[in-house]
Amino acid sequence: MTEFARYLRTETVGGFILLAAAAIALVWANSPWQDTYEALRDHPIGPHALHLRLTVGAWATDGLLALFFFVAGLELKRELVIGELADRRAAALPVAAAVGGMVAPALLALAIGRHGQAWAVPVATDIAFALAVLAITGSRMPTGARVFLLSLAVVDDLGAIALIAALFVDAFDVVAFGAAVVLCVAYRLLQRRRVRSALLYVPLAVGVWVAVHQAGIHATIAGVALALLTRVRADDGEDEAPALRLEHRLQPWSAGLAVPVFALFAAGVPVGGAALRSMATDPVAVGIAVGLVVGKLVGILGASWLAVRLRLATMPPGLGWHDLSAVAMLGGVGFTVSLLLAELSLSGDAVERAKAAVLIASAVAAVAAALMLLHRGRAHLAPPPPTG
Repeated sequence: MTEFARYLRTETVGGFILLAAAAIALVWANSPWQDTYEALRDHPIGPHALHLRLTVGAWATDGLLALFFFVAGLELKRELVIGELADRRAAALPVAAAVGGMVAPALLALAIGRHGQAWAVPVATDIAFALAVLAITGSRMPTGARVFLLSLAVVDDLGAIALIAALFVDAFDVVAFGAAVVLCVAYRLLQRRRVRSALLYVPLAVGVWVAVHQAGIHATIAGVALALLTRVRADDGEDEAPALRLEHRLQPWSAGLAVPVFALFAAGVPVGGAALRSMATDPVAVGIAVGLVVGKLVGILGASWLAVRLRLATMPPGLGWHDLSAVAMLGGVGFTVSLLLAELSLSGDAVERAKAAVLIASAVAAVAAALMLLHRGRAHLAPPPPTG
């Protein structure tokens, strides 16, 4: 299992599994067996007593994605405390780029779609998918490209998490929220006392998830909350901090199970001629697609240029503006979190059209970025022009 887990941790493999799951969903949902796909996705399971009788699709969204957000939260905290984002000067460029890459798509989606919360759909960048494209087609790029994209995506995830917590709250249950806070405090105390027993942490984590779900807050926030309470600095004599240890153990489960299963039940949308025509005439869907493909590129590049021009940030070593443009194009790969935001923001047939827009826009952004990265890779391999 060790070698297989190490294999699943690689960005390329995680991206391929994610793409394979989405492809299976699209084929299945547009095949003669479409009814079986919908029946499985909508089949209810879970205990009635705890108000957790959810569909299989809802379990994938609320349950499995909590694991994905826990792993993403661990990486986020590690970057903020001891990683690239701990240095304000080094963090300034990806932070500015991430903010621009959220604001511009949101404004475009709102201007075109003119729909309440649907503007939130194109603000996210899919870490696994985007890093996989970079790993496959950008191997000749300077190392600063990966650091920039990873830092940008981490900040981007933080923004998406904040949006989910702020915008998508059902009937708020104060008692359940109080229980979630108490359990989170208990988790933090165990961390501070250097307790390592999974027999304590696993039931505690499940309890936090149930309490957050019952409180009316999207359950994925439980994963983020616990991740941000996890210790990231190793003690003297300790091989690795709990955050890094948990990340290594859970990343294969996130990349190999949680995200692909979510994609399997979220990406199954109609993509026939009639469905595509319906999407093309839906202002909300068009706004989402334009936001991802155009808004991300313009927002990331524009904010980066402004930050450098105002001397608030510096470009990573070896990375030029043409390189940054290729990486910025990858920001349009929304996928996982954008699909989640589409489910949370819309209802009925509008969800299917929005998901189709996310899938098509993410594919367009990925292909365009891949071509740009390959071109820039050849440019970096070319010998420098003679100076004489």
